[in-house]
Amino acid sequence: MTSSARIYVAGHRGLVGSAIVRALQARGFSNLLLRSREQLDLRDAAATRAFFGAERPEYVFMAAAKVGGIHANNTYPADFISENLAIALHTIAAAHESGVQRFMFLSSSCVYPRDAAQPMREESILSGPLEYTNEAYATAKIAGMKLCDAYQRQFGDQFFSVLPTNTYGPRDNFDLQTSHVLPALVRKFVEAKTMNAPNVTLWGTGTPRREFIHSDDLADACVFLMEHHSGQGHINVGVGEDLTIAELADRIAHAVGYDGQVVYDSSKPDGPARKLLDVTRLSALGWRPRISLDDGIARTVEWYSTAAHATHAANH
Repeated sequence: MTSSARIYVAGHRGLVGSAIVRALQARGFSNLLLRSREQLDLRDAAATRAFFGAERPEYVFMAAAKVGGIHANNTYPADFISENLAIALHTIAAAHESGVQRFMFLSSSCVYPRDAAQPMREESILSGPLEYTNEAYATAKIAGMKLCDAYQRQFGDQFFSVLPTNTYGPRDNFDLQTSHVLPALVRKFVEAKTMNAPNVTLWGTGTPRREFIHSDDLADACVFLMEHHSGQGHINVGVGEDLTIAELADRIAHAVGYDGQVVYDSSKPDGPARKLLDVTRLSALGWRPRISLDDGIARTVEWYSTAAHATHAANH
């Protein structure tokens, strides 16, 4: 990509999209096409086609999506499948029609079968049933990946997908009803420390194992892949290591400085026992993560604490 290339980052206000914008700007890419949801609703086929036709992006990072944790996915499956299907269908078709050179579709590790062998390899997609709680979202993401593959096969378009592991960092969603596990734990421990709460109750047993990548590392990998990936198929993006939710909780509590008791509510769902990505393909291309989990947690706690303090001050 040349420094003046026309690059569209969809979802630039979100966790991943904002990190991709930072990564591109740090590398000197200045011609970024950015639209808020209010300016461009990707669920609207005509509006999406008009944007691509007028702006003619050369490269697209498709990081816009309706996302959420177990509770949100389980409660609003129709919203998750329909909105994400629409976004994928409209953007990929418009990218083809307008002659986009390379299109990167941000998928998710939840597209893997519930009982996939660990660590999960790219070949095992569609080899078994999905995890029921996020089946709707995962189905939409698989459809987006297959759309990219289909345009590649039929037209030779360089449309490909990346499958990130659990991503966290600044601008994450910290809403306890809709967030993923790491930001939810950050908020719970920060609030518990602020209120001197004697204990913190967490969902599940604490035994499932999860892998986490900082959004700035994921963004770095996305820019790297846009320039070095073959432009077809899909590729895992992770760190290749995991830990239990209980271990994660201990690390976050330590970063926050909370020394109360952690209680697990085993009546709440755990989700899959393990979700670890095989990152052999990515490593073979020469990419490695740079941000350790402890460093990333510390940065996230600092960001959330600052944001929460600012919100509190604004409301009083």
